[in-house]
This record gives sequence, structure tokens and C-alpha cells, in this order.
Amino acid sequence: MKIALAHDHLFQVGGAEKVLAVLADVFPEAEIYTLINNSKISRGYIPQEKIRTSYLQKILGINKIFKYFLLLMPGAWEKIDLSSYDVVISSSSAFVKGVAIGRQTKHFSYCHSPTRYLWDDKEEYIGNLPEGKWLKVILPKLLDKLQIWDYKKAQQVNQFIANSRFIADKIQKHYDRPAIVIHPPVRIDDFRIAEKPENFFLIVSRLRPYKKVDIAIEAFNNLKLPLKIIGGGSEARRLKKKAQANIEFLGELPDTQRNWYLSHCQAFIYPQIEDFGITAIEAMASGRPVIAFRKGGALETVVEGVTGTFFDEQTWESLAHRILRFRPEDYDPEQIRAYSRRFDENIFREKIYHYVNSL
Repeated sequence: MKIALAHDHLFQVGGAEKVLAVLADVFPEAEIYTLINNSKISRGYIPQEKIRTSYLQKILGINKIFKYFLLLMPGAWEKIDLSSYDVVISSSSAFVKGVAIGRQTKHFSYCHSPTRYLWDDKEEYIGNLPEGKWLKVILPKLLDKLQIWDYKKAQQVNQFIANSRFIADKIQKHYDRPAIVIHPPVRIDDFRIAEKPENFFLIVSRLRPYKKVDIAIEAFNNLKLPLKIIGGGSEARRLKKKAQANIEFLGELPDTQRNWYLSHCQAFIYPQIEDFGITAIEAMASGRPVIAFRKGGALETVVEGVTGTFFDEQTWESLAHRILRFRPEDYDPEQIRAYSRRFDENIFREKIYHYVNSL
């Protein structure tokens, strides 16, 4: 059976890219198709000889200006011909579902989310555009056309695989398609329980608006408790100006340092709505409880009073009230870690391999 893997783009390392890396290992003969590849980043987790890129890769400086080519991305995927493959497994949260396949090709879409800026986040995406700019007038109409294209291409996928029940429901809502659920892989054995936690709370996140790190900063500004933040992104400068001295930004860290902080925090703070939420599972694999907003993928991973607890409104006040009531001694690190094993990478490998080979 001839298999190809397809992924939206390779210029960052997040949960979707970690899924792709495991897929590439489960199906080692598969070539990997993507719109663009930043080899300085992807060579750490994807063998470069497997990667095939679109014509967009030839544009000078594409890694820095890629987002401005939104309207070219669907057409770029349609020009990638995978009709010679028996099976295509796409790793998708954007336009990869539009890749060209043959009549006999089976296309399995491992969907991290329906294209956000065309569906759930469309109004917010448009609202964040500068006032009075021509984009504010033209882009909504263009997004409407892309939404029609996105829906049409979703009907051509043979089977959707969702990373959570939360996303399966969105696939049904936006694409009118059912999806099976296979949770994404987490390398549980990469994490350890610390002998004694230290006096700080922790966030590990890209610093983007939808991650709602600003809520946590406001809460900890008022609580005067120590918070450490690992990660970088477009919001870094604004969030640093907002934070008081009890909040420390550590930037991007190597996995060994990052994992040390995960195992030594009092609790992991999770203020965003995630499709699934791999970092929350990594905190659990380190034996630490999670304080999460009660919505999204967290509802499938955080067990109240066992692996963590919830706050009910996505406001700093609601989070602060929950932190004040939080007692780390109420949680058993061994029990938290044991629960995390149901999301172990080996379970993902086994499920995805047998599912693809059974159809």
C-alpha cells in the first residue's frame, strides 16, 4: 500500500507538528507533502528527505510572509497531485483537505480543527483587522468564498479523524460529516514526577490572543503569586508590559528545562479553549494538577478533583477565585500521572495504524 502524508505547513513546532512526526514514524515509507517547509525548524522532528513542498516554497522570504498568501493556499494544494497513492493521511487545520487525489485514493483527514478563520473565529479574525483599511471591506467576501471551497473539499474526504470529541462535534456542525476520535499522542515517559514541587504556577503556551494568557496575567497581578510563562509569540511584548514583578517570562526553552518546570510547578494554568490540549496532558504526566477553563478539549482530559479543577468564566476574576481555593495537597501526583497514560503515544500509534490498515 502506497501512503502519502500531507500537512498544512512546516514553520513551527506545535501539537499538530508532533502528530505529523509520529505519523511519519508509524508510516516510515510515506513521503510528506506540505505548502512550505522551514528546514531550520522541521529538521528537528521530520526527516528532510521525505518532504515535498509546493510552488510557494520558491517565493523569497516565504517563511516570514506566508500568512499574506492566504488566497493562494487552496490553489496550491489543488496543484499537488497525489492521485498515484493508495492512501493519503492529512494532518489538517486549514486547506490541506483540498489536495488532489485519484478516484481510488482513500483520504483520511486527521483534523485538529475545521479552518478556524473561516468558521468559529471568522468574526474575531475580521474584527482584529485595522479600522478603515481596504481589507476590512474586501476580506469578509473573500473569506465567504473560501468557506464555500472549504466545505466542498471536506465532502471529498473519505473519513475524518478528530483529535477530540470537541472537534468531532465541530466537524459535524461545519462540514456535516461524522468523525471518529483518536486522541493525539503524548510521550508520557518523557516526563517525571518531582520529589517536591516549588512555589510557582506555570503556563506553557504560544503567546497569541486566543490563548488568553492575559487573563492569567491579570489574575496573578492581583493575587501577587509567582507565575512562570514558557513560550513566545506575537503577544509577548504586550503581555510583558502588562505583567508585574511576580510574573516571569522564560521564553522558548529546550525540552529538558521545560519538563523540569512542568514537574515542579504547584499547578498548570490553562485559561484557553483548546481543541484537545497536549500541554495539559504533559503537566499531568509530570504529576501536576491542571486549573483549566471549563470548555473545549479540557473537558475530555481534566477530571475534577483527580487531575485538576475548572473555573467557569473566561475572566481573570473567575480564575483568581479558583486559584485561591486550590490546595495542591488535595491531589495525588501518582494518580494524576497514571490517568495521563491513556493518552500515551503508543496508544495513538496502535489505533491509527490499525484503523488505516483495516479499511
